[in-house]
Amino acid sequence: MATAEVLAKYELTIGIECHVQLATNTKLFSGADNDARGKNPNTVVNPIDFGLPGMLPVLNHEAVKLAVRAGKALNAKIANISRFDRKHYFYPDLPKGYQTSQMYNPIILGGLVEAPLEDGSIVKVRLDHAHMEEDAGKLTHYTDYSLVDLNRAGTPLIEIVSQPDMHSPAEAKAYVTELHRLMTYAGVTNGDLYHGNMRFDVNVSVAPKGAAELGKRAEVKNLNSFRSVERAAEYEFNRQVDLVERGEKVVQETRGWSDATGKTTSQRSKEDAQDYRYMPDADIPPIVLTDAEIEEIQNDLPALPSYYRDKWAKLGLDRSVTESLLNNQNYAILVSEIQDAAGDDTAKRVAHWFSSAVSPEDEAAEIASVFSPEAFIELSQMVEKNELSSTAAKEVFNELLVSDKSARAIAESRNLLQVSDESAIAAIVDEVLADPSSAQSVADIKAGKDKAIGFLVGQIMKKSQGKANPALAQKLLREKIGEL
Repeated sequence: MATAEVLAKYELTIGIECHVQLATNTKLFSGADNDARGKNPNTVVNPIDFGLPGMLPVLNHEAVKLAVRAGKALNAKIANISRFDRKHYFYPDLPKGYQTSQMYNPIILGGLVEAPLEDGSIVKVRLDHAHMEEDAGKLTHYTDYSLVDLNRAGTPLIEIVSQPDMHSPAEAKAYVTELHRLMTYAGVTNGDLYHGNMRFDVNVSVAPKGAAELGKRAEVKNLNSFRSVERAAEYEFNRQVDLVERGEKVVQETRGWSDATGKTTSQRSKEDAQDYRYMPDADIPPIVLTDAEIEEIQNDLPALPSYYRDKWAKLGLDRSVTESLLNNQNYAILVSEIQDAAGDDTAKRVAHWFSSAVSPEDEAAEIASVFSPEAFIELSQMVEKNELSSTAAKEVFNELLVSDKSARAIAESRNLLQVSDESAIAAIVDEVLADPSSAQSVADIKAGKDKAIGFLVGQIMKKSQGKANPALAQKLLREKIGEL
């Protein structure tokens, strides 16, 4: 591993290609089911996807609409005319012998993603383009043979190609995180990383600081988590710096990543575009879209993460709270609705509850629940009226996530309602102060040892079975002790 001094001599440059599986019911050119999750191998297939003689592809119009919506989320221009090409590269998991893609006239042109970093700054990543294409199948390799599953063959994708605008592993992670949010919020993809709904190819190169040209790049293929993108970029930077420092050359190649070992390994030398032997696909007419058609498709795009960040700015939320909420679109929508219905203070309180319910390790959790704002507004109001302690409120909140009961019904069933009746608590305070065991604590408090009041508050909470409002109990204690 290179030393920090050596690493400081080199500039890391990262570009990322992201394959996004479009959330259509059927495949890109056939009527086969587009959801292969839990299906037996080679059962979600169609003769068109096999490329059998006489089979002609028919373009899925819904896939085109989703690509157009993606363009809006990416701040990109949609091409009025785009075309499909055949990519003649050996795909053992595509029976046609070629992949249908868009090389020369992609549907999405340019674009920009602004991704927030942990220090509060923004990394701006320009996009070169995004094109539509079909996915290949899946190979499983054993010691002396391989098996192929073609369920995924023909699945509609867009491939989003960034400019090399990232210069740290943290920036790469921030970019793919925000890209995932944009595509899921826009309804373009289901976003299930475990099942490969989005996969990232990370291109990494190093060059001496101030160099006019980028170094040779290595492409790390098929990463399916944000953390893997960050770790792979960091490993590749160190690996390439070590090679350069030893006087060896960095080879342009495709490499695989292992989460278990935390290392990349060489898979094959990287082909240039001309080696793919692209040619126009004569079986698929061009996609022709008018400006009016594009506008109509993009008109009903849901609110994107930037909308919520701007709206919540006046809540004074920590960046970590905002970003954890944005990991789940349902949470973001709910807090926004609560802000509209009950105001900023209530929204802020609920935002913190939801933020604490999202694990930092839970990348883009797929939580399908749709919650009612009224239940959480009621819970917030109960806290504001001192009917619930903060600990009890969290307990009620956790049950609201899995129950259709009201907040008050949950609190009552769990015996969590807090007593804030001053006369009732005053009677318990008198009882505690009259107990001989409290005499020393009273003397300590009078002598300026303020911590001793904790014992007395504890006794009140014990006698009230935890229902007394502790703040009110302490206030009454100080008043009574001052009179003694």
